Amino acid sequence: MFDVIIAGCGPTGAMLAAELRLHDVRVLVLEKETEPVSFVRIVGLHIRSLELMAMRGLLDRVLQHGRRRPAGGFFAAIPKPVPKGLDSAYSYLLGIPQPVIEHLLEERATALGAQVRRGCAVAGFEQDDEGVTVELADGEQLRSRYLVGCDGGRSTVRKLLGVGFPGEPSRAETLMGEMEVGVPQEEIAAKVTEIREPHHRFWLRPFDQGVYSVLVPAAGVSDRAEPPTLEDFKQQLRTIAGTDFGVHSPRWLSRFGDATRLAERYRLGRVLLAGDAAHIHPPIGGQGLNLGVQDAFNLGWKLAAQIRGWAPETLLDTYPAERRPVAADVLDNTRAQIELLSTEPGPQAVRRLLTELMDFNEVNRHLMEKITAIGIRYDFGAGPDLLGRRLRDIDVKQGRLYGLLHRGRGLLLDRTERLTVGGWSDRVDYLADPAAELDVPCVLLRPDGHVAWIGDDQRDLDDHLSRWFGKPAD
Repeated sequence: MFDVIIAGCGPTGAMLAAELRLHDVRVLVLEKETEPVSFVRIVGLHIRSLELMAMRGLLDRVLQHGRRRPAGGFFAAIPKPVPKGLDSAYSYLLGIPQPVIEHLLEERATALGAQVRRGCAVAGFEQDDEGVTVELADGEQLRSRYLVGCDGGRSTVRKLLGVGFPGEPSRAETLMGEMEVGVPQEEIAAKVTEIREPHHRFWLRPFDQGVYSVLVPAAGVSDRAEPPTLEDFKQQLRTIAGTDFGVHSPRWLSRFGDATRLAERYRLGRVLLAGDAAHIHPPIGGQGLNLGVQDAFNLGWKLAAQIRGWAPETLLDTYPAERRPVAADVLDNTRAQIELLSTEPGPQAVRRLLTELMDFNEVNRHLMEKITAIGIRYDFGAGPDLLGRRLRDIDVKQGRLYGLLHRGRGLLLDRTERLTVGGWSDRVDYLADPAAELDVPCVLLRPDGHVAWIGDDQRDLDDHLSRWFGKPAD
């Protein structure tokens, strides 16, 4: 019997498996595909995801395979510089091939002891008071205490669970791919500059030697399960630009729509949803992969606490309570961005107005904090503004703060040198550092780096340790 079965070994499922293994949870990941994704699609890791990688000691390895670019101009592709005052040591975007980040996260999960079985699709499940019986497509049955669906927007787990997925279907689709071109770069640049003014869903960007990333509106909405052909690209390029630029030899071709949906529930009994299984939205702003990885980071330590037996009664319920509103906000900002890409006069007027407003640094920074997820504040009750927010990677006497979070435990950072974690020392680490870069006396951090308590009173601290980390050990 496993503690947790995860359906789907994409970035969300692999990150969740790794987080669970930090707490010695027995994990099986089921992936219906027999081989990892092979096409080289570039995805972007935003600031908050880079912070999470740093918290688990993964960032240096990830950086070796990515390319940094400034953290600006993401919102509706409105060209603005990086806003001043982004409160992070990792204020950049990291472009990284999708197969690479998936491989690195899966490699970490398996190195920590997670089992991954490919070519295994979930066909059904039944849950009871003790666990979940999962049936595979070949008839094999497996038993687990919990099941988590990380199996994408067409999630089998969500459908079998009977959870609604309301929202809007695609109204427009976009073709995207990487391919070689047959005309000089100067000719492409001139044409793209001409076309981009009225058509914001259009570009040809140099990617590699002789290879371009191509984005162009599709002719209509079709079944996303059917990949586009090179001829589809040529036809649309000729329609929009008057030339197909001699495109040939595609590396990969895909289509995406602007469908926007949010699961009605993230948890039903012993079955939970995360990543695209819980929410889908257009890829504008590059938030999708990041949102899923951050779901996993929020859920992992809470589900592990439930399995290890020390979770407070309502801890697991804070996962949907915290993450579903975050997803709803992402869906809203992507809806807004899609409207701003429209060629209609009304949306274009709004785009021009917003472009002016983003010249104010506060507006630019607010939108960037939304896109990069560093503006999130969970509702932990009344308190200072820092309460419920993530704490940036500050200098501490042992180096950097995030270096103390590699094991996925809580942390009390005590500038008074008077407090203690007492009976919670098996779950929460302690650091006394009077010189730490903080404007408050002490903070209690959850394993995901969010500030769970601020103060200097031991009794008040004990109450909050109990709230987040259960009863103290005997």
